[in-house]
Amino acid sequence: MKYKNNILETIGNTPLVKLNNIVKDFPALVLAKVESFNPGNSIKDRMALKMIEEAEKAGKLKPGFTIIEGTSGNTGMGLAMAAIVKGYRCIFTTTDKQSKEKVDALRAFGAEVIVCPTNVDPEDPLSYYSVSSRLEKEIPNSWKANQYDNLSNSMAHFTSTGPEIWEQTAGKITHLVSGVGTGGTITGTGKFLKEKNPAIKVFGIDTYGSVFKKYKETGIFDKNEIYPYITEGIGEDFLPGNVDFSVIDYFEKVTDKDAAKMTREIVKQEGIFAGNSAGAALAGLLQMKEKFKKDDVVVVIFHDHGTRYLGKMFNDEWMLGNGFLDIKGLLAKDIVSYQKKNGGIISIDAGATVEKAMKTLTSHNISQAPVTRDFRMIGSLNENHLYSCVVSNPEILSRPVSEIMQPAFPFADISTPIESLAKMLNSERPAVLVKDFKIEQTFIITRHDIMKALC
Repeated sequence: MKYKNNILETIGNTPLVKLNNIVKDFPALVLAKVESFNPGNSIKDRMALKMIEEAEKAGKLKPGFTIIEGTSGNTGMGLAMAAIVKGYRCIFTTTDKQSKEKVDALRAFGAEVIVCPTNVDPEDPLSYYSVSSRLEKEIPNSWKANQYDNLSNSMAHFTSTGPEIWEQTAGKITHLVSGVGTGGTITGTGKFLKEKNPAIKVFGIDTYGSVFKKYKETGIFDKNEIYPYITEGIGEDFLPGNVDFSVIDYFEKVTDKDAAKMTREIVKQEGIFAGNSAGAALAGLLQMKEKFKKDDVVVVIFHDHGTRYLGKMFNDEWMLGNGFLDIKGLLAKDIVSYQKKNGGIISIDAGATVEKAMKTLTSHNISQAPVTRDFRMIGSLNENHLYSCVVSNPEILSRPVSEIMQPAFPFADISTPIESLAKMLNSERPAVLVKDFKIEQTFIITRHDIMKALC
């Protein structure tokens, strides 16, 4: 009889699949490492098991312990799966930008899930990083996996993903392309491949709103680079210990819109039901077309399964609401042309007093503004909400804006159709920030701006 002793023995040995239609005009051979064939449907199964095994060997994780982790969903799935087999309890923190399917899946595996706000600094007590660290201190007999800085993460890929790709390509791989989040996949895999052949190039895919690309190119950690983004699984607003920038030769940034659209194209053109980070990775690869030649062999990591994104990238209403579906007519770039170029968006510092915020809005004759901290947009302030707060409690005038600020305005691409912008605006979300990635300029659009453009 041929069988596995438990589900964990099925992790790894995922297929390498040639892409055809979607890369028909691409000069090189493109192969997808389809990691959704892992039992937890993602590449994170590899490192989740490795982190647990290494913690057990070190005596940090013992029978009856509780595993705690901050996760975007996939790592939690791998940890929860291993915890069931090995007999551990799991508590996970995640962010409110993650798909509902991911949260539901974690709970299906018996894990406790705490959803935290996305748009806060990593050091903020409400961030999913901070909450998970607090829980580890408060809960007896607990162990935090810490996938960002736990080097067992990258070691898992050095000992499994890298060797698999080397064997599957018969050592002919010339380029590795992967999204970069915790950094474990690209660092571990890339390090193994470069030890086999130093000529292999490793390209990391980053997203707008993340700090990786600029840090790699300049050595500067620029908080101006940080703002909310939608793409899941890649990019960060800090530097994880698993990201070894010496292994990564180059970073390519991909917009939320391009990543989302490519996620849908992968299944339509190749029949591979892959997730959002695969869409970002393939979109980034196609943007770098000029870097490749005929005899190159490119391996792109497809991290997880499309079922994790049924309510997002594979939902037309969600795509339309975020301006990711192409519709004929006026675009955001047409609307911003109506705005007066007055030196940029007027913002309010989170530490400023409410009284100062009122004066800022009235002196500039605007009805809402983003709220920033260290140049990062962390919230917003609308005149109606401000008026209500001050009238109900005049003493609030001397308090910092951060105490009454509202959620941050969402970002949209400069090519977003006006119909999508209109759907994004409502009484709770009176403005949208529009980013022109080519010139790195941001505009603010309100319902008034749309009406003015239509008149």
